[in-house]
Amino acid sequence: MDVVSDAVAAMRTGAPHSSRTRLHAPWGIRFEPQEGAGFHVILQGACWLLPVRGEPLPLGVGDVVFLPRELGHAIADAPTTPLRNATTRRLVDAASPAAGVGAGGAATVMLCGAYRLDQSRTHPLLAEMPDVVHLPARVGQHSSLRGAVDLLGRELTTEPLPGSAGVVPALLDVLLLYILRAWHDEQAEQATTGWGPALRDPAVTAALRAIHRAPAQPWTVQALATQAGLSRSAFAERFTATVGSPPLTYLTWWRMTTAARMLRDTDLLLRSVAERTGYASEYAFAKAFKREFGIAPGQYRNSSRSLPGDNANTG
Repeated sequence: MDVVSDAVAAMRTGAPHSSRTRLHAPWGIRFEPQEGAGFHVILQGACWLLPVRGEPLPLGVGDVVFLPRELGHAIADAPTTPLRNATTRRLVDAASPAAGVGAGGAATVMLCGAYRLDQSRTHPLLAEMPDVVHLPARVGQHSSLRGAVDLLGRELTTEPLPGSAGVVPALLDVLLLYILRAWHDEQAEQATTGWGPALRDPAVTAALRAIHRAPAQPWTVQALATQAGLSRSAFAERFTATVGSPPLTYLTWWRMTTAARMLRDTDLLLRSVAERTGYASEYAFAKAFKREFGIAPGQYRNSSRSLPGDNANTG
């Protein structure tokens, strides 16, 4: 099992979307907060990201900026340019990709997009990321990420290419995974704790994969330590230091997260959900679920299916 892919899948609540936009200075676009994550990739020219918290960030060609929790932000040709609201799913009202906007000034070409993610159940792998993740263009760095950007940019042309309806969502999924991989790789080089080092630690990764592969297994710390090839105490200390929680705490969190996804996305009986997440009875499962979420599993299922549709507006 792939822990990073699992983390994204557990949070996903809808399909991603993206657009390629050309803008001519002066221009400024404001994005409202949303239940998801957003990104911008600069293909030509330059611009500024204006986060709700923190200082304006200059962006140049090849830069990728990812907002793992979309608190609202703006992008503009300059920090002082007046802003217009992006009121639709794409930028068509704020900026026409065909004609551009502005007064004929310097051009900026961007890929902009959004992912629908359940921020109420953020996986720790994403939760530890800052509000703004800036991956500046560097020669020889993150070649896979650059390759995904190039492919996506070619697909998002004015005229849709044959098969684009299937290719673009797949490329957006790839782009998100490469962004996460790039940032956590950088963290692994700079820190000794956190998910970057955890994903680079073979022992911790072995335990995480075991949990993700078989959450219903009656795991103990000793059993997970055996998977990791360490003594019980050494494993527990290393796992807690990198992942940020003890092994069995993470196990319970992942079981409940998996259960929530099953309730939201399938029609499995509660008994089946309980069995697949390691609970001997529906009662024991319901008690644990309510302790974690504050409501009964049946209520959670009903409420999750009555949520409003896609209203993401980045990109």
